Parts: sequence; structure tokens; C-alpha cells
Amino acid sequence: MARRTRRWAALALLTLALVAVHLELADQVLRSGLGGDEDPPPKPLDVHFVQTLQPSAPPPPPPAAARPAPRKPKPAAVVAEAASAPASAASAPDEVLAEPSPASEPLPPIGDEQLAQANPLPAPASTASAPSAGEGEAEAAPFDWPPSTQLAYDLTGNYRGPVQGQATVEWLREGPRYQVHLEVSIGPSFAPLVTRRLSSDGEVTEHGLRPRRYDETTRAAFRDPKHLTVQFGDDVIRFANGREGPVPPGVQDSASQFVQLTWLFTTQPSLLQPGKSVQLPLALPRSADVWTYDVIGHETLHTRFGDIETLHVKPRRAPRPGKELTAEMWVAPTLQYLPVRIVIRQDDDTWVDLLIRQLPRQSAPT
Repeated sequence: MARRTRRWAALALLTLALVAVHLELADQVLRSGLGGDEDPPPKPLDVHFVQTLQPSAPPPPPPAAARPAPRKPKPAAVVAEAASAPASAASAPDEVLAEPSPASEPLPPIGDEQLAQANPLPAPASTASAPSAGEGEAEAAPFDWPPSTQLAYDLTGNYRGPVQGQATVEWLREGPRYQVHLEVSIGPSFAPLVTRRLSSDGEVTEHGLRPRRYDETTRAAFRDPKHLTVQFGDDVIRFANGREGPVPPGVQDSASQFVQLTWLFTTQPSLLQPGKSVQLPLALPRSADVWTYDVIGHETLHTRFGDIETLHVKPRRAPRPGKELTAEMWVAPTLQYLPVRIVIRQDDDTWVDLLIRQLPRQSAPT
């Protein structure tokens, strides 16, 4: 009887051990993001920063499209002669009739109904400061993407008390492929308390950046890393929580938005005027929506290498704790419209302020 009891006890212990092993394996899989190790983030592009970007005057805005000369009124005698012409003239061959100039009779602009059909997201509210399609096309200029660029920042902020640290933003390009990396580190560089890295990988197009994948990794002391991934297909976005949604035209992610705004301000400098606003479809880890950024005004920043003139660009919405981060920026026209200051907010008590530490570094021009 005692031998049978010991046998059942051993079997029970073995069963409990197996259950514990299975639970530990399941927990590891959940912590790794449901098999995230099988789909690691893209490797960073190999870039060498060999030169320092010096401040210079921004290029002049492109000239507005020339308006067609007004048509001269016909003499009264010609008008009377035309009015008395036989009705059969209406059936004359097309080449006899005056052919309208494409410049003098542009195609009708896209209306709200057509825009709603093209953009599956809720249509943004119209504002007087938003540029029309014709205005943007008139100001658009050929854009030469800058070489790969690295910006280094000093970090101050508040995270359960005042914090300090450092941050970097990297714009990397190799042919039609690009990557944007934003890394924020709180605490000493050799032993940070919290780090967060945002990475965007995609393609450069004539309409700006086209993200293909977004990765966000957060590491905190004594905690397991947290990783989120958003994937952009041709027609569908797959969010970090497994949901799927349509791809809005011109959509950006949390990292690529900084470079996309730089592209917009460079090609359409009239957008970067106090009182103007820019609307940008933005895909966050769990949802997508149209964000409005307002140009607040001119500000002079005091940096380690001197004063620099900037324009303050701020999102219209407030952060929603646990759901969204907001990022406002100060762009410098004399430094290729790059963001020389970035403030990222999680809520009123959690935020970081990044101020450029040195002049940007760039790769050799291609």
C-alpha cells in the first residue's frame, strides 16, 4: 500500500512539473509577442556619417504657376457676324472650333465625396488654413532627398520625477529604401533606466515616404521588453493588436511622420507659416486616424552651438494616457527643415523634451 502511494505521489509530481514547463513556455511565447523572434525587425542600413551640416539659408520658394493671359474681347463687328452665322456651323469639324488651353481650363478639383471614397478614414475637418490641391501643386518643387542624417539630442523631462538622458534620430537611405530610427534613453548612457526605440522601414516615392513596417520597443529596468509591430501592405494595415484596416493615402507611422513633415515643408514652404495647418494620416500601433498639426509661430532656440530660428509645429489633439503619445516639434529652415527640438508627451506628468546637442551629421552626398 505504501509503495502504491509513493507511486501516485511521484506521478502527481511529474504531472505538476510538466504543467509548469508548459506554462513557462506559454508565458515566454506571450512575452515575446506570439513568436516575434521569427519575424525580427529589419537590420539597420549601413551608413557612415562623414560631414557636418552647416546652417544655411533655405532655398527660395518655387514660383507660383503663371496665370494664363486674359482673352481679349472680340470686336463688336466680329460678335455680330458670329451671331448671324448659320446654325449648321455648330456641326463643323472639331479642328475648326477654338481648342481650349489646358492651363486656362483646369480639371475640376476633387470634391469631399471623391476624397472620402479615396480615403477610408474619417474625412478631416476643413480649415481655412489648409492648402487646396491647386495651391499645393503650384508650389511643389522637385525634391532632392537629403543624404543620410543623424541628429543627437539632450533629454530632460519627467518620469516619476525629473529625468535626464539622451536621444538620437537617424534618417537612413539606400536607393529607394529608407529607415527612420528614433531612440530615447532616460538615465545614464551606460545604464539607462528606460529606453524606447521607434523604427520605420519603407520606400521613398514621389509622394513622400511609404512605410512598410513600424517597430516600437520599450525596455525598462527589471522588466521584460515590450515590442509592438505595425505592418503596411498595399491595401491593408495590420496593427500590433492583430486588427486590420485599410491603408489611407499618404499614411505615416510614429517615426516616419517627422521626415514626412520635413518633406512637406521643404516642397511647400508656404505651409510653414504661423496660422497654417497640415493634416497627416497617422497609423499608431493600435489604430489610424487623421492628425492635424498647427504651425504655432516663430521661436528662437538657444543651443550649445548658438541661437537658431525655428517654427513650432504642434498636434491639435491632446495625448490619451495608455493609448497615444503626441509629439510636437520645432523645425529649423536653415538646417534643411529638420526638427531641432521634439517634445513627446504621454500625459501631463510623463514627458520628455529633446533639444539638439550638436549640428547634424550626414553621409557623403550621393
